[in-house]
Amino acid sequence: MTVKISNKIVGYRVKKADPEAAQPAAQPENKPVEMNEYIERPDFLLGTTYKIKPPVAEHAMYITINDILLNEGTDHESRQPYEVFINSKSMEHFQWVIALTRVVSAVFRKGGDVTFLVEELRSVYDPNGGYFKKGGVFMPSLVAEIGAVIEKHLKAIGLIESEEMSEVTKRILAEKRAEFEASHTTATNDDKAGDYPPNATMCGKCNTKAVIVMDGCATCLSCGDSKCS
Repeated sequence: MTVKISNKIVGYRVKKADPEAAQPAAQPENKPVEMNEYIERPDFLLGTTYKIKPPVAEHAMYITINDILLNEGTDHESRQPYEVFINSKSMEHFQWVIALTRVVSAVFRKGGDVTFLVEELRSVYDPNGGYFKKGGVFMPSLVAEIGAVIEKHLKAIGLIESEEMSEVTKRILAEKRAEFEASHTTATNDDKAGDYPPNATMCGKCNTKAVIVMDGCATCLSCGDSKCS
């Protein structure tokens, strides 16, 4: 637009530029990608397979959990579970196993906090009774053992904080176990004996037959839970 000056010019001055106007507009930072149901499945996923052999199934079951890597190469890089598959020669559980994997996979892809699945699955009880895994760990159902596998995987990728015992606690439990076994020399021919003394009882915290009583104090040799602490 042209402006016509009708008056005489009697002076002038240079107007300083506005420092705020001179600076380029701040570019919005790219927000990290969070897991959601609209993320397309990439051609490559990171997978881990776990083998379980529950006594309620004729054959072993292989649980594969595939993870997707989000924001790769950035400070926001994270590994999130994307899908789960269960394979087995056993066909008696085929229908509900397929249904379970599809529902769990859908929850994984939905995003958010998926750790609640562990508690939900591990709280499923078989009306016919549960069973003991090798090592004396009690599983209330096959679904609960699948939940335990998912919990193990979520701990491995950092979504659930693992409660590790200190070296001092491990040493004290080892000493207690050695002392207990030395004072109880009764032999056992039970093929199902676990990794703990045969007369150990069930721990209410970790569901493992590993609780012994020494000096009037019940202590779990598996997780360290004690009634005296």
